[in-house]
Amino acid sequence: MKKEIISTPKAPKAIGPYSQAIRVGDFLFCAGQTGLDPATMELVAGGVEAQARQVLTNLKHVIEAAGSGMDRVVKTTVFLTDMANFAAMNAVYAEFFPENPPARSTIAVAGLPKSGLVEIEAIALV
Repeated sequence: MKKEIISTPKAPKAIGPYSQAIRVGDFLFCAGQTGLDPATMELVAGGVEAQARQVLTNLKHVIEAAGSGMDRVVKTTVFLTDMANFAAMNAVYAEFFPENPPARSTIAVAGLPKSGLVEIEAIALV
């Protein structure tokens, strides 16, 4: 199987040597997204809720660029710098996955790029 690079200007460009997503067969592997505004490449203001909303919007754009949708996401991994932010992140997350949410792991981390509060990566069917 060949791998196809997926990229969209609707999500932040990579800030390192990685792709926004890779499609292999019927699977899409999305790199972690942080709360960066693609226009400014700066974190959105408003704390973890605003960042989580931006993260999931960025992921949505990447997934759609591959011809898929949020309803086809099968697994996510959430990285939080503070588990005290879990409930706030979870409320926003539920807006993007209102029915049949994907499998998920949530991990506390010491830090994220640009001092972000949340990062989420995803695997989706295409």
